[in-house]
Order: sequence, then structure tokens, then C-alpha cells
Amino acid sequence: MKEALAEALKSFDVHETPIGAVIVKDGRIIARGCNLRNTSKSSLAHAEISAIEQACREVGDWRLEGCTMYVTLEPCPMCAGALVQSRIDRVVIGAMNPKAGCAGSIMNLLEDKRFNHQVRV
Repeated sequence: MKEALAEALKSFDVHETPIGAVIVKDGRIIARGCNLRNTSKSSLAHAEISAIEQACREVGDWRLEGCTMYVTLEPCPMCAGALVQSRIDRVVIGAMNPKAGCAGSIMNLLEDKRFNHQVRV
């Protein structure tokens, strides 16, 4: 989580909402991401999405089985959906998000049994 917080500081330093994420596989960080929506002028530039894209390139597959994401803020609906679609095994959350969180605050998309994959929280 310390590394995810370091990523969040990168967002803070450029006046973004400070959110950071790292993805770990076999005890090694394989991807990092920070929120850069305003800087990039893209609604898709969330920390989780950036980290997922980097991790997929690193492992050479869209499936991130055996990986864990550490993220400083509970994922929004888009990021929760991307986590389910990437088949990541587990997410560790630094703080819940009562305004937009989809890992238990508003709803829990990550562990919804109606999907073909669930992400442990």
C-alpha cells in the first residue's frame, strides 16, 4: 500500500485527485498507475485503468490471474468493471468511497456472483 500511496502523491503533485494503484504478481510490483484525468484530459485516466493496462503489457495477456491490486481509494464503477474483466484475483483498498465506490460502499461489483469472475476484496 505504501507504493500505491507514492503513486497517489504523483497525482497530488500535479493538482489531481490523489489516487494511486500498484499491481503485484509473485511478490513483485509489475505495474503502477496514478490518477491523471485533468492532466490527460481523459475520463479514462484513472489509476486502476493505467495500472491494468501496464500489467497486461507486462504479463503479455489480458488476464491478470494471480495478481493483486493495491489501490488508495475504492474503485468507481468503471474501474471495478475493468478489474472484473481483467480477471485480477484480489484488490486491497486503502479507503472506502461513499460517493462512487463499487467494492461495497454503493454496490459491490467486484464480488457479484452474477458475473463469471469475482475479485476478492
